[in-house]
Amino acid sequence: MTWLKEVIGTEKAIIAMCHLLPLPGDPYFDHEKGMEYVVDMARKDLHALQDGGVDAVMFSNEFSLPYLTKVKPETVAAMARVIGELLNEIKVPFGVNVLWDAKLSLDLAAATGAKFIREIFTGAYASDFGIWDTNVGETVRHQYRLDAKNVKLLFNILPEAAKYMADRDIEEIAKSTVFNNRPDALCVSGLTAGEKTDSQILKRVKSVVPNTVVLANTGVRIDNLEELLSVADGAVVGTAFKYDGKFENHIDPKRVEAFMQKVKAIRSDNKVLLRD
Repeated sequence: MTWLKEVIGTEKAIIAMCHLLPLPGDPYFDHEKGMEYVVDMARKDLHALQDGGVDAVMFSNEFSLPYLTKVKPETVAAMARVIGELLNEIKVPFGVNVLWDAKLSLDLAAATGAKFIREIFTGAYASDFGIWDTNVGETVRHQYRLDAKNVKLLFNILPEAAKYMADRDIEEIAKSTVFNNRPDALCVSGLTAGEKTDSQILKRVKSVVPNTVVLANTGVRIDNLEELLSVADGAVVGTAFKYDGKFENHIDPKRVEAFMQKVKAIRSDNKVLLRD
């Protein structure tokens, strides 16, 4: 049994993304509709996800394109407002992801009571956003300064739109990341949001870190769900839950319900205990 059961309530957990619309300071923020519209749309998506039966929700500033690697304070302030207004309506465990800033993700988690964060904590990358460096030692020390040691850290070891600058295979990266940093989970991604996680890479990662939670982080759909969950301990799902399966759309309640029905069937077939 992994920490997923304790924190989220089930093994083979489905963490659903609640993608926030562009925020103040973002290039595509809608100044006419303002923050009230951002909150309203987040509320609509949150309820669609919860009513469809997802196990957990993760709030992210997914539409703050193009992303920063050092996020501005106005972004995390706006995210805190959204989550604060929705807090009494959140009925499942939740996490946060401030793209792409690990320390601000921790700040937001500490302020809102989030149970987990997903970020790029380790490595150096050549990316669409320039040279991307990290400082995991400083990030974890920041976590402890915040007294946020119970916040689970989901390490994305295959960042979207980026490539590791060193010539290292995925097994080596997974093993050294676990040995040096004690992540709560490793997330394996495709090239971008909505791009399928490679099941063979998932297998390679899981084979060398069998005692660490490994999550399929992108492109999990109803048609590949069984394949990916046969290897991964759970999945982070965003695009598959949206109308027509398109990244830019809002959540389609019918897609969520159908997806989660299949998840429950898979758990039942594998005799995974759902909930106490």
